[in-house]
Amino acid sequence: MERGLSWRNFDFLLLGAVVLASSFGVVMIRSAIAGNEVLQPLVLRQVYFAILGVVLIFFLASIDYRYWLALYRPIHLVILIFLITLTGFGQSAFGAQRWFTVGVLFLQPTEFAKIVALIILARYFEVTRDRPRDLRWIFGAALRALGIIGLILLQPNLSNVMVLSVILAVMLWVNGIQVRHVITAVVLGALVVVSVIALSVLGVKIPGLQKYQQERIVNFVVPDPNDTYGNRYNVQQALIAVGAGGVYGEGYGYGTQTQLRFLKVRHTDFIFAASSEEFGMAGGVLIIVTLGVVVWRCIRAAQKARDVAGAMLAIGVATLIFFQGAVNIGMNLNLLPVSGLPLPFISYGGSGLTALMIGIGLVESVVMRQKELEF
Repeated sequence: MERGLSWRNFDFLLLGAVVLASSFGVVMIRSAIAGNEVLQPLVLRQVYFAILGVVLIFFLASIDYRYWLALYRPIHLVILIFLITLTGFGQSAFGAQRWFTVGVLFLQPTEFAKIVALIILARYFEVTRDRPRDLRWIFGAALRALGIIGLILLQPNLSNVMVLSVILAVMLWVNGIQVRHVITAVVLGALVVVSVIALSVLGVKIPGLQKYQQERIVNFVVPDPNDTYGNRYNVQQALIAVGAGGVYGEGYGYGTQTQLRFLKVRHTDFIFAASSEEFGMAGGVLIIVTLGVVVWRCIRAAQKARDVAGAMLAIGVATLIFFQGAVNIGMNLNLLPVSGLPLPFISYGGSGLTALMIGIGLVESVVMRQKELEF
């Protein structure tokens, strides 16, 4: 352990919010499997991953985060090898190659790749902190993330490409990107989005997008009211579940849409709807507030970081949790198109939960090496 390292600086409020969210997730996964014997082992697995995650938080907090920044090259190389191998030999789901099977476990390298991207970008913004904020600086940052983003796009996994793109954009903004460059990016981005929507509605195949991805866009923009059992089924059942929950819910284990299995992928993508059905609006607000506390403490860690690298790590983790949470909840409420992004700390997924815990451990490492927290 480092000389003079004080655990008094450890952010126990951040840890408490993470433990609360993870515990609630385990509770909801247990209910959401609705007696399915095939899915029954998932509950215990999630418990194991949550415990492992807490251990990783304390372990990473005890190590200076700059140590990992110094090892960015081998870390980057390892994750690139995993992503390249995944593209050719990984197991498929929803038209994309997403995981390796290791015994009874499913390893999703993409979840860890997002954390690696945070490390690489944090180091870049640290070493370029005194450079002019010109196009060369912007392209340098984009180039650092391009390898990981490109390999994830090849799976294809567009939702996680969006996550990394948003993280990159937030880091550029925080580090002082010029307004004229922001305006240019917004205009180009708007043109791309409008073009993708228009071509999808017209039925034109877009290179790089799968058929099911374009169908999700069409179903969100111009939904077919007669499509009761087709592409909009999951969203319709999620809305019914949320509405049925009312203010205080139908009770744990008594949500009809969840327990009768009308609501599909209820332990992963649509766990927010299952939670809202059984715990009502109160449960939904609890999830949002808990994740909000996690994001707030990460942002606060960034504000008090001793250097740019530490601030970027904390900002990156905050952005990751906020964006994934907002997109998942928006999808459950039919405010955004369906995507494969899980609800942070709540949805089932060992790789996703472990990767997030690693991110929190890095934030705690930043917190431990700054001035004492004020509560």
